[in-house]
Parts: sequence; structure tokens; C-alpha cells
Amino acid sequence: MKKKLLIYAHYFYPDVASTGQILTELADGLKDTFDITVICVVPSYSGVVDEKYKSKRIYNEEYNGIKVVRVRVPEFEKGNKISRIKNLLAYFFNSLIATFKIEKQDYIFTISQPPILGGVIGVLGKWIKGGKLIYNIQDFNPEQTMAVGYVKNKPLLNLVMAVDKFSCKVADKVIVVGRDMQETLKNRFNNKKVPTNSFINNWINENEIYPLKEDHTKIISFKEKYNLQDKFVIMYSGNIGLYYDLENIIKVIGNFKDNTDVIFAFVGDGTVKSKIEEYVLSNKLDNVTFIPYQDKADLIYSLNAADVHWVVNAKGIKGVSVPSKLYGVMAVGKPVLGVLDKGSEARLIVEECNCGICVEPGDYEGIKNKITNIIENKEKIKLLGEQGRIYLENNLTKDVSINKYKEEILLTNTR
Repeated sequence: MKKKLLIYAHYFYPDVASTGQILTELADGLKDTFDITVICVVPSYSGVVDEKYKSKRIYNEEYNGIKVVRVRVPEFEKGNKISRIKNLLAYFFNSLIATFKIEKQDYIFTISQPPILGGVIGVLGKWIKGGKLIYNIQDFNPEQTMAVGYVKNKPLLNLVMAVDKFSCKVADKVIVVGRDMQETLKNRFNNKKVPTNSFINNWINENEIYPLKEDHTKIISFKEKYNLQDKFVIMYSGNIGLYYDLENIIKVIGNFKDNTDVIFAFVGDGTVKSKIEEYVLSNKLDNVTFIPYQDKADLIYSLNAADVHWVVNAKGIKGVSVPSKLYGVMAVGKPVLGVLDKGSEARLIVEECNCGICVEPGDYEGIKNKITNIIENKEKIKLLGEQGRIYLENNLTKDVSINKYKEEILLTNTR
């Protein structure tokens, strides 16, 4: 008989949040080994909730043989902190109510989303339903918030740190997504009584995202739609948010506004997009363009439309999170322009397989020199991307990572 595994996913299929996609694929990959129940929000990543999910607190559904318990949350605006907090608290409390209604569990799996609450709900799930707790930390908080100075209230930060350390202590195993993140965990506990931990890279489905020829009709139509044809495209794809120092990087890009054969494309959305757009307009950067998020099914075409991809973290993010966009770039065989701390997981991968060039965050002169180098050596740079795809096929496939999760969960012992 299969062991029972409860996954607190926050977001899950069909929501397109990156953690939702990872947990959907993880649950799908583990369902032959475990009897899985997922507790998540009703589809609402965009902030909008469909009418059919507004009448009840809990909805019991099924996805590919996985039991999915969806909990109601209020709609929210991404730029409105109060509405975001209400939404997250509704997920937290309604998930707790849903937990009481399911069977006893052998394993509880939770992630660090929402920040802090993800860990706490795992702890409470363990206490309510028994079983061994696996805490998967995708991003360390409050360290991430502290790194960019988003919150400066010391007592609040200390409280939040104490709560998340407690979640780590109660967990039977902590799984992080980078080698540098294992160091952060050790530092949290001053190398004393460090929770049992391991690291497993995130992944991308290499059978869904792969290299395409430049003359593919969908790539040509994407380039025509956004005026990228006959240009050398340096692309940033993903969340245009706080943790990437893009407000300063756009100023470096301003140095290349006279390079009319090069275009800098930003695909996505986020909290700092409007600031960057303002800078582009006021400084007449005609070779910078903004493109909306692409549907998951079309991601393969937008990623393949670039010649080089940015993979960026702001200073201080080393050991706190790993930019998952790296896997998509490697999957399509494109070279990386990495603005990444030495010793960070993403930079270690880029250097191990030589799939791009890297520079330290905050070294704006260095970033400028790397862009110049890329523009002057376009053909040579393109060849680096092929090495990324080869490395990914051998080390970072979905099956490799999911099998590691399977082993780590089964090996977890109750302390």
C-alpha cells in the first residue's frame, strides 16, 4: 500500500507561478510511489478568482490521479500590499481547516511559499496529521527581504527569522535548491544543531523546452510581432521585480542605445517594470522593448527568439535563492549573460558547463564590458549555449530531480 503524502503547494496547476509548475510536475512524478493530496489555492495567480470558486470554502478535485483540495481566497491586486496579505492569510487559515478534513499522513511536504507561512503551515500539518515533515526552501526569508532592504523593521525581521528557524528545526528534513543555500542554513544555526538537509536543483521539462532552428515559423512570427527581426536579441525573461537590480542595469544598457543592430528585450512583468519603462522613455532608448508574459505553451518560442539571455540576481541574493530562469535558458541552448555572485548556485552551474559569461552584481562597468564583448563576438558567444543544453540533459532534467526527491522523502526519518 502506498504511503500518504500531503503537499502544501500554495499555487498548483493551472496557475503559472514557477513554484506551482514545479510542484505540479513533482506531484505528477511522485504519484506512482505515494498516495498524494495537494492543498492549494483556487486558481488565482493573476489576482482574479473565477465565479465558480467563490461560493464554498473548500473544493475537492482531481488532477491526473492526484487529489487536489483547493481553498478559497479573496481576489487581490499585485501592487496592493493589504490585498496581498489578506489573500495569503486566507490561504493559510483555509488550508488549516482543509487539513483537519483529510486523513492521517505519512509525509508532509511544504515549501517556503508564501514566505514564513509556508513553513508554519507544514509544522501545523505535521502536528495535526502526523507524519514526517519535509520543508523545501525555494527562497530564504527574511534574508531575501533584508538583501534588498524591502523591510527594515529589525524587531519584525528578528521575529520572522525566529519563526522560520523554528520551522526548520521541527522539519525532519530541509531540502534547499542550491549548494550555496546549504551554507545559509548552516549560518542560520551557527553550524550548531543544523537541521538534516540536502540540496536538489530545480528543473525545467527538457521535453517541452528545447532548441529550435532560427527559421521556425513560430519564432519568425514572434520576432515580427515585436520588431526583433534582423536584430541581435539580448533578452531578460521573467519577473521584472525587486531582486534583480534591473533599475541600475537599465542604465548600463543605456550606453548601447546607438547600437541599432542590437535590441534588449524584457519579457514579463513585475513591480519595477514601470520604473524601467520610464527610464527607457525619458532617455530615448529605442533599442529596448517590453513584451508581455508569454503563455506557457509559447515560452519555447520566446526563449528561442533570443541570442543571449540575462540571468540576474541583485547583490546579497547569493545563498538566498536560485534564479530558475537559468534552466529555461540552458534548455533552449542559449548563452547566459550572468550577473551573479561568485559561489552562487547559478554561477557555479554556468561555470561548470561554460555556457555563458558572468560578472559580479553591482559591477556596472564589468556588465558594460561583458555586453561589449558579447556584441563584438556574437558567433563565438552563441556556441556557449550548446554546452548548457548538454549539461542540462545530463544533470538537470525533470526525472533526475524528481527521483532525488523521491529518495530523500523515503529516507526521511522521524527524529
